[in-house]
Amino acid sequence: MSFVPHSLTPRTAALLLVPPLLWAGNAIVGRLVHELIPPLTLNFFRWVLAFVLLLPIAHQVLRRNSPLWPHWKHYGLLGLLGVGCYNSLQYLALQTSTPINVTLVASSTPVFMLAMGALFFKQTVRKRQMFGAVLSIAGVMLVLCRGDWHALANVHLVLGDVFVLIATLCWAWYSWLLSHTQEPAEVRGNWAFFLMAQMAFGLVWSGAFTAVEWAGYTGLVDAHIDWGWPLVAALVYVAVGPALLAYRCWGLGVQRVGPNIAGFFANLTPVFAATLSALALGELPQIYHVAAFVMIIGGIVVSSRK
Repeated sequence: MSFVPHSLTPRTAALLLVPPLLWAGNAIVGRLVHELIPPLTLNFFRWVLAFVLLLPIAHQVLRRNSPLWPHWKHYGLLGLLGVGCYNSLQYLALQTSTPINVTLVASSTPVFMLAMGALFFKQTVRKRQMFGAVLSIAGVMLVLCRGDWHALANVHLVLGDVFVLIATLCWAWYSWLLSHTQEPAEVRGNWAFFLMAQMAFGLVWSGAFTAVEWAGYTGLVDAHIDWGWPLVAALVYVAVGPALLAYRCWGLGVQRVGPNIAGFFANLTPVFAATLSALALGELPQIYHVAAFVMIIGGIVVSSRK
C-alpha cells in the first residue's frame, strides 16, 4: 500500500527537531564513555533501563492475551532494526572511526530513504526531493569540513564507517516499516504500547549481540565495565532522551509526513553535534555553522513543498 504523507506543519517540524538534537547528545555521550563500557553492552543496558522506565505504563502489552503476539514477526523486525542494530552499530563504529567519518556517512540517510521508498514501497521520487537531498547533504559536509571543502579530501573510510553505513540502512528500513504499520490498532494507537512492543523483541536481539561481545567473538573490543557516576549518568541520558523521547517523536513525525521528509531532519544531527561539541569546548559557533543550518533547512523546505 502506498503511503500518503500530510503537509509539514510547524508542530510536526518541532517533533522532528527533537530526535536529531537528542541523537547528537547520544553520539557525544557514546564517545565519552567508549572506554568505560563495550558498545553493544552500552546499547543493551540503555534499552534495559528504558524498558524498566516504560513498564509501569505499558506492561499490558506483554500479557498473554495482548494483540501484540499475533503480529510478533512484524514487531520482531522493528525491534531488530530500531533497538537491536541501529545504535549498536553506531556505538561500535565509534570504537574504530572518527566522529567526522561517522557523521559524514550517516548524512546519506535522506538518499537511502528516497531510494528505499522508490524500490520497495512504490513511492515516487521527485526532482525537488533529490535537489533537497543534495542541498541538505552539502550543508552537513560544510559543517564536517569546518568551512574548508578541501578537508573532505583527507577523509578515509575505515571499518567503523561500514558499520555506520549498515546502521543507516537499518534506520531507513525501520522508518519505512513505521509508516506502513497498520496493526494491531490497540498497540499502534498507544505510543507506550507500540514502543514497548518493539523493545520486548529488541532486548532479545541486543542481549544476544551483547553475549557475543562478551564471548569475545567480535574481536573488536575488550569487554569490561568501569562502573561510576559518569557511566550511570550516561546510561540515564541515553535511555530517557535518545531512546524514549527521540523514538516517540520520530515515530509521530514519520506517521505524519512519511520517511522521505523525516529523513532530512536526521541531517541536523551532525550540525547539533558540532554545535554541542563547540559549546562544551567553550567555542562559539562559526559562520559556516549558520550557512550549513540554512542549507539543511532549505533542503527540508524544498523537498516537503507540495
